[in-house]
Amino acid sequence: MPKNIILFASGSGSNAENLTKYFERDPRVRIRAVLGNNLQAGVVERCKRLGLPFYGFNRAAFEDPGGFVGVLRSFDPDLIVLAGFLWKVPGEVVRAFPDAIINIHPALLPAYGGKGMYGMHVHRAVVQDGAKRTGITVHYVNEAYDEGAVIMQQEIPVTSGDTPESVAEKVHALEYEYFPKAVESVLFPGHG
Repeated sequence: MPKNIILFASGSGSNAENLTKYFERDPRVRIRAVLGNNLQAGVVERCKRLGLPFYGFNRAAFEDPGGFVGVLRSFDPDLIVLAGFLWKVPGEVVRAFPDAIINIHPALLPAYGGKGMYGMHVHRAVVQDGAKRTGITVHYVNEAYDEGAVIMQQEIPVTSGDTPESVAEKVHALEYEYFPKAVESVLFPGHG
């Protein structure tokens, strides 16, 4: 019986596509759907191209705990993966799927985490602070922004010549390489 994954995305969907391609030939894994809060986001077109079902929702639906949990349960998920999803997951949803929701963050948490710290906001802060390293953190989702238990971190050096854009490019390369492996390690502990 394959493990079911639901992906959440708010933006272009590049991580959702990367995960889909990583698992497309793995009979142990089935990506059931992509859910998103932005019908204008690039992820919608990407899902059409990939043949993935996309379901959009608004804030009211997301924050209706009974209804939204019911929708998620209808997909029978083994894992819910936030792949560039920007809203804080309601506590009711976190409690309904304990240790079954994971997120990727474009920094080495706890540094540069919390509300408002996403995408280029993170990379600008890293460069402005003169940080010597940054990277990615894959972590479990709990009821606070970016505070769940760490699953995996990968780091890269930040050089004096780096710009927020060059840092973003290097971090994105880490996401592409390591996010699917982190998802796989959660689904199949000790295997891969």
